[in-house]
Amino acid sequence: MKFRRLFILLIVFVMILAACTPAAEEPVVEEPVVEEPAGDDTSAICDADDFGCAVVAPGQTIKIGMSSPMTGGNAAFGIDAEQAGLIAVADAGEFMGFQFELVAEDDGGTPEGGAAVANLFAADQTVVGVAGHLFSGASFAAMPIYEEVGIPMLSPSATNPDLTRQGSRIMNRVPFTDEAQGEAAAAFMFNELGFRRVAFLHDGQDYGKGLAEIAAATFESLGGEVVELMGITPGEADYSPVLSTIAAQSPDALYFGGYTQEGVVLVNNMGTAGMEDVIFFGCDGTFGADFLARTGANGEGTFHATPRVPPETPEKDAFDAAYTERWGQAPGELSPFTWNSYDTTTMLISVVKEIAMLGADGSLYIPRGAMVDGVRGLTNYVGISGTYTCFPDGDCNVEGPTFWIVEDGDFVAVN
Repeated sequence: MKFRRLFILLIVFVMILAACTPAAEEPVVEEPVVEEPAGDDTSAICDADDFGCAVVAPGQTIKIGMSSPMTGGNAAFGIDAEQAGLIAVADAGEFMGFQFELVAEDDGGTPEGGAAVANLFAADQTVVGVAGHLFSGASFAAMPIYEEVGIPMLSPSATNPDLTRQGSRIMNRVPFTDEAQGEAAAAFMFNELGFRRVAFLHDGQDYGKGLAEIAAATFESLGGEVVELMGITPGEADYSPVLSTIAAQSPDALYFGGYTQEGVVLVNNMGTAGMEDVIFFGCDGTFGADFLARTGANGEGTFHATPRVPPETPEKDAFDAAYTERWGQAPGELSPFTWNSYDTTTMLISVVKEIAMLGADGSLYIPRGAMVDGVRGLTNYVGISGTYTCFPDGDCNVEGPTFWIVEDGDFVAVN
């Protein structure tokens, strides 16, 4: 009986102990932790930028735009600029795994064409700057479009003085202005050539009209007589009626502000319009091999202008050799802006290389506002055409023109 009681007590004790012992806990299965991609500061920088960022995805190119006449009577300017720009992007090489690309579009040299190309570039996320536009009228039309999206312009040849008087943040250029050219041309005609009676013609466009008006005003201020100041209709095949009217006033010279297309027709018409003894004085818009080829003997004794001849350096020699080998003609033959076009392209590329950021997603981010400010802030940039510092208004050059006379079918510098 005693043993039975002990057994019962033992069973009860075990039951009580079991009831008091906590149940074994189920193993805790932790949810896997998903790591976020490593962050970078591109988003913050792009958000803070006035225009945000241009984003170049892996496999895309960093595009430098160029806009100029590529067809028609003034196509030599655009072809020359593109050829120089293509060498510039080749020289730029690879950057952070990306290649640069020159995108050259034909704007015809007109305001309408300039606006159309600007809209095209503005819609392309990978266009970060424009080495252009080449002509002043096209540049005026393009400026407000680029201003909206933060694409800087750096023109190799647009010279109308008012381009940099609009308070534009994005408009920059490296050539001398029409003000500098017109004043220098008037002084050269009056002081060096001894002209006292000059007729001034222009093509009615922003570049030519402004240039001729400046030259005429300066010539008159020096004591010369402006026997005519008028515009012609661009694209005409014969200007004999206009020239015959001017011939009756016996000018010493005919100054023309405009481009090769109309300059060629004027020169070829002068002999049959009673102006065979009148000197034709052109500008940087009439300089080039195309003028020589299309005027022949009629072009002898005519005057033209260009930017200052670039200094001889190893870098210029290397470019000249590369240009000649690739394109089969010497730089400076098609237009006087070969070296400027190379430099404006490389100047834009240099700013990209200073400010671009490689994002965690492998894309390249270029803050547009920083790009705009970087171009305007270029200081003592040594190019093959000269050394440039951009001033607050966007002008990056203070040098005047070189004048040339055509002798024996070639251009010969006279100053």
